[in-house]
Amino acid sequence: MNQISVFRGDDKTFNFTFKDGDGAAIDITDWTIYFTAKENVNDTDDEAKIKKDVTVHTAPEGGISNFSLSHIDTDLDPKEYYYDFQIKKDDGIIRTLIKGGFLIHTDITRRIT
Repeated sequence: MNQISVFRGDDKTFNFTFKDGDGAAIDITDWTIYFTAKENVNDTDDEAKIKKDVTVHTAPEGGISNFSLSHIDTDLDPKEYYYDFQIKKDDGIIRTLIKGGFLIHTDITRRIT
């Protein structure tokens, strides 16, 4: 299982570069990247702890997209959740890129000033 870990209340950025089998960049201009984190894998998307959609990409012609979770997104009870990243291509095809455990660690400092 692919695990992501973050401290409660921290910001986290993910960087994606999409390439074809020959290593050439894939144009992702009209793609959507979905990130979902749930307490239980069978929870509905409405029950998800985090739901993010990315439609504006860093350099879409070069296949590059960044995705960020804010400290507000990650302000969850410290424990393991479940996540996946899916893409929806411009032709409507949906694929799951990766899934795994999403571990929120206990932090010590709780003030943000």
